[in-house]
Amino acid sequence: MPTALIADDERLMREQLRARLSQVWPELEIVAEARNGQEAVSLTEQHHPDVVFLDIRMPVLTGVDAARQIAQLPTYDEADGWPGCEIVFITAYDQYAVQAFEQGVVDYVLKPAEPERLRLTVQRLQQRMAERAQQEHGGANGASVMLPAHTPDMQQLLQRLAAQINPRSPAKLQWIQATVRQAIQMIPVEEVLFFISDEKYTRVQTATMEALIRKPIKELVEEIDMNLFWQIHRSTLVNVKAIAGVNRDFRGRQLVSVRGHPEKLEVSRSYAGLFKGM
Repeated sequence: MPTALIADDERLMREQLRARLSQVWPELEIVAEARNGQEAVSLTEQHHPDVVFLDIRMPVLTGVDAARQIAQLPTYDEADGWPGCEIVFITAYDQYAVQAFEQGVVDYVLKPAEPERLRLTVQRLQQRMAERAQQEHGGANGASVMLPAHTPDMQQLLQRLAAQINPRSPAKLQWIQATVRQAIQMIPVEEVLFFISDEKYTRVQTATMEALIRKPIKELVEEIDMNLFWQIHRSTLVNVKAIAGVNRDFRGRQLVSVRGHPEKLEVSRSYAGLFKGM
């Protein structure tokens, strides 16, 4: 049985969406409801729903920022078999946002949720979920049907929406202040080949040096221009211009070759669809 979470700071809107979903998708089980973006992230991590319906404008954490954090939650690469979730934004009419959504990056529902429009969203969700299930049961090495949350288009859309919601947000990072041996060095972001995080530090790799910073990938995703980088793993960002090619090892894992550096970067299953057909 498919499951979902509804996040909206207006109780009546949550109740209406729940009622409309029961009409157009009777099999769907609503496992939790959140009143703000932070609750949405916590409840998603707790319940592992198949779909998360997020109001764009919520207190504590906006739906856009919640979507970013949900996309960084551990999936079946690192956790207990959860493949991640589909994200659907709930929004009052906003021409810029709706035009972006209609490009197919992510689904959306306008307030109040009309049954016919909601039915179309449900059909799209069911189709994508069926395609991923078929891919998995077919025994393919890595899912080639990506969750929208794990696509570069989605990451770029989230950045644009975040800038629209908060026009006073800081500009994207142009420089990385990092520790190199005992010195602090300023590294231009465009010169970074890739970032790889562990539990405490993130490694910053250029063609000529390696440095460390105390900033996790989930924060870098919010602060750097995601037109320049692709996320290929929950702990890895790679400069798009530095990607030389992708190969599979004997275990079927995709490995990215980087120009100017001998290291191979593993692509996790959640992001394998980036290189569909490889």
